Amino acid sequence: MTKGPNTRLAELFELTGWSKGELARTVNRHAAAMGHPQLATDTSRVRRWIDTGESPRDPVPRVLASLFTERLGRVVTIEDLGFRRSGPSARRQSVQGLPLSPDQTAVVLTEFTGMDLMLNRRGMVGAGAALAAGSALHGSLYDWLQTEPSRHAPALPTADPAALDTYDGPPVGAQEIEALERSVEIFRAWDASRGGGLQRKAVVGQLNEVGGMLTVHHPPHLKRRLWGVAANLAVLAGWMSHDVGLEPTAQKYFLLAAHAAREGGDRPRAGEALSRAARQMVHIGRPGDALELMRLVHAGSGAGTLPRTRAMLHTIEAWAQASMGRGQVVRRTLGEAEELFASDKGDVAPPDWMQNFDEADLHGMQALAYRTLADHDPAAARTAEFHAKRALALRGEGFERSQIFDHLSLASACFIADDPEQADQYARRALKCIHENSSLRTWDRLRQMYRLTARYAGYPKVDHLRAQIEDALSKAPRSPRTGPVKRAASLKV
Repeated sequence: MTKGPNTRLAELFELTGWSKGELARTVNRHAAAMGHPQLATDTSRVRRWIDTGESPRDPVPRVLASLFTERLGRVVTIEDLGFRRSGPSARRQSVQGLPLSPDQTAVVLTEFTGMDLMLNRRGMVGAGAALAAGSALHGSLYDWLQTEPSRHAPALPTADPAALDTYDGPPVGAQEIEALERSVEIFRAWDASRGGGLQRKAVVGQLNEVGGMLTVHHPPHLKRRLWGVAANLAVLAGWMSHDVGLEPTAQKYFLLAAHAAREGGDRPRAGEALSRAARQMVHIGRPGDALELMRLVHAGSGAGTLPRTRAMLHTIEAWAQASMGRGQVVRRTLGEAEELFASDKGDVAPPDWMQNFDEADLHGMQALAYRTLADHDPAAARTAEFHAKRALALRGEGFERSQIFDHLSLASACFIADDPEQADQYARRALKCIHENSSLRTWDRLRQMYRLTARYAGYPKVDHLRAQIEDALSKAPRSPRTGPVKRAASLKV
C-alpha cells in the first residue's frame, strides 16, 4: 500500500541534477562500496519511491542518505528523504517525526555527526538547506518539552541497527564522563575566545563518540550525565556551526541538544538550547520565528529555571522585539531582565552552561538590542552606547569574540547618534582584532556597521576607515550560505 508522492525525496532529487536512471546506478555502486553488492535498483523502483511513496527496504535508505549528503554537500538524514526508520524505534515516532524517543535521539545524533564529519573531511559545507520556522518547532515540541521523559522506554540496544558509526566499546564509568565534561569546558573556552571555526570538527567528533556511548546500557545516574554531555556538545556544535554560517546544520544541532537535555532531566538546558536557535533566527533576519521559539522556551523550561537564566532568555526576546522596532516592549523586557539578574543572589550555583552569562554579557546583549532598535528609533543609540561601554569595561580575558561584537555595537551606535569621531575609534578597534577570530558572525556585524558609514562619506577620517573596511571585507572568509535561507514547513532531525 502506498501513501502518495514522496515530496521530500522529490525536492532533494531535483536538487541533485540526476536522472532516475543515474540515481539507480549510483545507488547500486554506492551500496556495493558499503558492503551490499547484492543490491539491484532500477529506474522503475526509483520512480516508485518518488511518485508513489514506496519505502525501500534496508539498507537502501542509508545508502540514499549517504549519497544525497555527498552530492548536496550538507547532511541529509533518512528522515530528510521522507523515509521512516525500521525497527522498534520507528513505531514510537510521532506523526510529524518530532519529538524523538531516547533511542532515536542517540541513533540520529550518531548518524548526523558522522555525516557532518564526512563533509568536513571532503571540504564540503552545509549550504542551501531549509530552516524550519519557529511555529513548526513550536507545534511539535510544546507538549513534549513540558513532560518528563519516560523511564520505561526499551533498552537502548534495540535502537535501529542501521545507525552509522555504531559504538563498539564498553560502557563508560564516572571517570570517563568527568573527562568528557572537562573537554566541554575546554571547547567552550576556545569558542568564546577564537570563534567556532577552528574547533568545530573536534566538537562534532566528540559528540559522535558520545552519541555512540548512549546506544549501550549504562546505570541511570551515569546515563543522565552522558545525556548532559551530549546536550552541551550539541549546543556547542550548533553554536560553532552558526558562527561559521552553517545555519541548517546549526539548527539541527540545537534541536538535538534540546532532546538530549530533556533525556538528561534538564529542562532549563533544553530551553536554553532552543533559545540558541532563536538567536540564530534573529541574526538571519527572522525575528518572528525567534519569538515563536522563545514562547516555547518560556513555557517549557520549567519552574527550576534560575533567575539568571531567565534574564538571559529575556535579552534574546528583547533583541527579537528590537528587530521589529517595538521599542516599548524592548525596554520593558530588558528592564525585567535586569531585575531578574539582580534577584539572583548566587546562593544556588549556576549550571556550567550558564557561567559565561555574567554582568558583562547582560550589558552586551542590552547593547545589541538597543543598537538594533536604533535602526527604528535613533534615540536608542545613546542607551546602546552606555551598555556597550559597560560590557567592554567588565569583559575578562578569553572573550575576544564578544569584545569585537561590543566594539561593533558601540561604533554602530555612535554613527547613528551622529558621533563619527568616536565611531571611527571603536570601529578601528574591532577591525584590528577581527582577523584573529574565526567567527563569520563578526564579519556580518562589520558589514552592518559599514553601511552606516555611507552618510559620512567625505569625512577624511571616515573615508579612510571605509577604505580599510572594504579592503578587509574583500579578504574576509566567505559564508557557506549560497542564497537566502528558505522557510520550511517542518524539521526532521
